[in-house]
Amino acid sequence: MCGRYASSRRPEDLAGVFEVEKWDPEETLEPDYNVAPTKEVYAVLDRPLKDADSPRPVRQLRKLKWGLVPSWAKTPEGGARMINARAETVHEKPSYRRAFAARRCILPADGYYEWVTGTQERDLEVEGKKKRPRKQPYFVLPADGSVFAMAGLYEFWRDRTLPDDHPQAWWATCSVITTEAERTPLAVAPAQGPGTLAEIHPRMPLMLTPDRWDAWLDPARTDPDALRDLLAPPPPGLLRAYPVSTAVSNVRNNGAELLKELEAPEEGTLF
Repeated sequence: MCGRYASSRRPEDLAGVFEVEKWDPEETLEPDYNVAPTKEVYAVLDRPLKDADSPRPVRQLRKLKWGLVPSWAKTPEGGARMINARAETVHEKPSYRRAFAARRCILPADGYYEWVTGTQERDLEVEGKKKRPRKQPYFVLPADGSVFAMAGLYEFWRDRTLPDDHPQAWWATCSVITTEAERTPLAVAPAQGPGTLAEIHPRMPLMLTPDRWDAWLDPARTDPDALRDLLAPPPPGLLRAYPVSTAVSNVRNNGAELLKELEAPEEGTLF
């Protein structure tokens, strides 16, 4: 699962990392250390420019709303619930299959937050059942400090209640693809607590290594069976995790201090 993440890198830096050809400075977002569903986020995508003479896809850094609204939806109300798409079923679910075939993106992050849960609670979540409140938050990030490139999907939804020239007539939304959490040891594990991502939570965002970026973003690749090969988990041992303050559990809190590593889990939230 991915329900919260951090994104603090400047758009100029992201443009360099992902070889972006076009981004609009007017779409610059402030650093966000507590990105929550329905917020606007950065996305990297390959798409022809509007009103351009050439149909050639251009790599762009765009601003999207987190929470996918399918193009066929009557209202956007369900978007807040569609923040994650499961890698195992994304090719067949009506809400995601069209975007999977033609509108894939990368959602760059510093890393993501996950709350450790007890064994019984994790079993309930795997079964799709409601679980008790989350506990100690952990921040998961690439061990080498690189950008965490999350596989994503994006969609466009037309609000038919507004005229064509209205600035909010079109919604551009996205979803993070998730996969089973790694069961191999973390590259760097906390001194106390979980040694693998699976011990924190049964799901994780699908991380794309740089060798997969071009293929994932290529809109010419539309064969669902071939695309499913790109959903394979990354090589193990690339990530680290550490406990952070429970302040991140409140979406109103936002600041670099949320990423500060704790020496041990907070009292009352032991693993």
